[in-house]
Amino acid sequence: MQINADFLQRVVIRPGQIEWVPSPMPGVERMMLDRIGDEVARATSLVRYGPGSRFSSHVHGGGEEFLVLDGVFSDEAGDYPAGTYVRNPIGSRHAPSSAGGCTIFVKLHQFPAGDSARVVIDTNSAEFIAESTPGLSILPLHRFGAEQVALVRWAPGAGLTGRGQPGGEEILVLEGMLQDEFGDYPAGTWIRTPHLFRNAPFSASGCLIYRKTGHLPARAGA
Repeated sequence: MQINADFLQRVVIRPGQIEWVPSPMPGVERMMLDRIGDEVARATSLVRYGPGSRFSSHVHGGGEEFLVLDGVFSDEAGDYPAGTYVRNPIGSRHAPSSAGGCTIFVKLHQFPAGDSARVVIDTNSAEFIAESTPGLSILPLHRFGAEQVALVRWAPGAGLTGRGQPGGEEILVLEGMLQDEFGDYPAGTWIRTPHLFRNAPFSASGCLIYRKTGHLPARAGA
């Protein structure tokens, strides 16, 4: 299976544009944003757990990164309420579940070799840091090599001049509305832009985004 598998192409998926599909486990649904592979795959997805649903124990051969969007996600290591950011490194194992139901944004099989840190951050209580661009503040979540992951808060009217991001950029709009010269991106929109793609993002009303940079190939076959 290949979904949005050309990382040299820009992809924008807004709420309602693609459907939830059942997973192999009852009560668990997925919205596949990009995917290379079948059940074991390099994948970026939204995953929705119904109340009382669970996944059987499994190993993350390529690592797992997730952000809890609503509800409470659980496994043997604990409970992760909305706003929790987690990285489970290559070779980790767990049996996830949700007693009351939840939705997570999850990326699988995307850890570079050597990135072995387990990370758990409650973004609700962590401190954002002002950036040099007026109106932007950032909560760093993880950094390894060229890859950086953060939450970024945009004050109303904040914006950036046209720039190209080395290694590409991936965004999930969590709150409010992000915009650029190509359109408007309401909460729930997922955007993936390739290496050095140029745009000038801004937010007239303010927003909060998840942002990952530096992790996409610069050329075909890389």
